[in-house]
Amino acid sequence: MTLETAPPWDDVQNYIDGDWHAPSGTDGQDIVDPATGETISYVGFSSTDDVDAAVSAGQAAFEEWSETPVEERIQPLFELKQLLEDHQEELAEVLVREHGKTLAEANGELRRGIENVEVACGIPSMMQAGHLPNAAPDIDETAIRKPLGVFTAITPFNFPGMIPLWFLPYAVATGNAFILKPSEQDPVVAQRLFELIDEAGFPDGVVQLVNGGVDTVNGLLDHEGIQGASFVGSTPVAETVYERAAANGKRVQAQGGAKNHIIVTESANLEFAAAKTVSSACACGGERCLANDVIVVEEGVYDEFTDLVLEEAAAQTVGYGLDDATDIGALITPEHESRVRDLIASGVEEGAELLLDGRDVEVDGYEDGNFLAPTVFGDVEPEMTIVREEIFGPVLGLMAVDDVDEAIDVMNRSEFGNAASLFTGDGADARKVRHEADVGNLGVNAGTAAPMAFFHFGGRKDSFFGDLHAQGEDMIHFYTDKTIYIERWPDS
Repeated sequence: MTLETAPPWDDVQNYIDGDWHAPSGTDGQDIVDPATGETISYVGFSSTDDVDAAVSAGQAAFEEWSETPVEERIQPLFELKQLLEDHQEELAEVLVREHGKTLAEANGELRRGIENVEVACGIPSMMQAGHLPNAAPDIDETAIRKPLGVFTAITPFNFPGMIPLWFLPYAVATGNAFILKPSEQDPVVAQRLFELIDEAGFPDGVVQLVNGGVDTVNGLLDHEGIQGASFVGSTPVAETVYERAAANGKRVQAQGGAKNHIIVTESANLEFAAAKTVSSACACGGERCLANDVIVVEEGVYDEFTDLVLEEAAAQTVGYGLDDATDIGALITPEHESRVRDLIASGVEEGAELLLDGRDVEVDGYEDGNFLAPTVFGDVEPEMTIVREEIFGPVLGLMAVDDVDEAIDVMNRSEFGNAASLFTGDGADARKVRHEADVGNLGVNAGTAAPMAFFHFGGRKDSFFGDLHAQGEDMIHFYTDKTIYIERWPDS
């Protein structure tokens, strides 16, 4: 098959019980190319009836799917992995057109998603739960993992190709049915994924897609047929989703926002650290929860490091994501661009030194695009808005500290605890940060602390609500429950 990559595209559809359906709700919105300002598709929002139909189909499919031998359950995943690889370039092009990031970033995102499909293919080993002979006199005990029913995931705009694959493969491999509700801002990639899912051979109703906005999300969270929900998005919404799903008796994992720090010590390779710092803060236009945009630098190298960051940031090319020369693409919407500009203005008003201003960038031929160039502040303070709040744009701030202890204190005072990175040549400093940093993902001499698919995606404090995280072994625990089988044969 060939995936349609050139817009304008037909209206986005739901995928329910193995068939494509137009959402039947009364609301919807245009999908706009962030780089050109052109309307490229339209997504209607699902009604309560659409949600009911998907949940009912999932419940019906679960009855047989949960009893299907695990070796058979993973065969469609093997097929899906191959289909995703065969069509990765097409998916990446669609992603660029509706999201705005660069083609290289889109391909990297999809590769990360495919890695989760690969890991989920190992479910036959991962689902094994343990056996203990002679747990008591003449008694053997075995823990048996069992799937629970229909799960849902509500996923964000910033990684529309990857984040659905944090959840979907594990849910179905463990024997559950699954419903995806993608972001209404860029849902075409999800539809293209489901075109491949349709070809991969899953039974009808096992994997489904419903589009919509807030009402659709609430309908899923409130539905008595949904056993659990996963969410990725901003902290206020993550907290609301967590509370609402939990109040309805559901399992829930809700990944929230972030305010990530980089610590640079005097012993670091400064040129390497500067390149990785700018990449971390500005890649994907800064629209990612792993963007490290507060840079805490030991005083002795602050001026030198700042100069290197400015040189690296000024060298970034802003433009259309499909152009090979582009380093930073468009932001998702004009409204989001305006919010980032307001945060930059707040930094100026609160006294940070604006060292590089990216607000006046112009991209020839794309005058209607949502573009911002890298923006760098110096001498930021912990109480400033740009240091406390998630920006989700190509903006970073530098501050000087006396030593690593002060840097750790600055980082740990943040209400977020998603990720951080340390650049150092000193093992003692690395050990100190490893033991004292209150974050869920920590990189040493790595600009972006992105865990591989076989490790869970961490997060603490206001960056995560729940107990079990996305990816890896945590997903097995989230999507199954254990029955303890206690066995005695008195006459044996």
